[in-house]
Amino acid sequence: MKITYSTTLVLEALARGYHYGFDIMDATNLPSGTVYPILRRLERENMVTSEWEADGVAQSEQRPPRRYYALTAEGQKVFEGTAERYRAAGAIAPRSARGLRPARGRG
Repeated sequence: MKITYSTTLVLEALARGYHYGFDIMDATNLPSGTVYPILRRLERENMVTSEWEADGVAQSEQRPPRRYYALTAEGQKVFEGTAERYRAAGAIAPRSARGLRPARGRG
C-alpha cells in the first residue's frame, strides 16, 4: 500500500486521539473527500478498525451517529515508519494540548 503524506496525517491524527471523521478533518485541515477515502482504504488494509457509536448517544446530543476509528497495531507500526519519512510527527497536536476533550466514551 502506498502511504502518502495525507495518509500519514490521518494516521497521526488517529494516534493522537482524533477518532471520527470531522475531528480528523479539523486536526489535519484535509477535506472530507480526502479523509474518508483514506479511512476506508486503511480499514480495508487492516490498519484501522471502526465502529458506530450507540444511537442513543447521538440522539441525546441531537446529532447523527459518529463512526469511530482506531489504529490497529499494524497501523501504529506503519505510522511510526512513515512519520519519520515525512517528518510529520508533531504536525498535529494531541487533543489535550489543543484544549479539546475526547468524544464521549473515547480516550
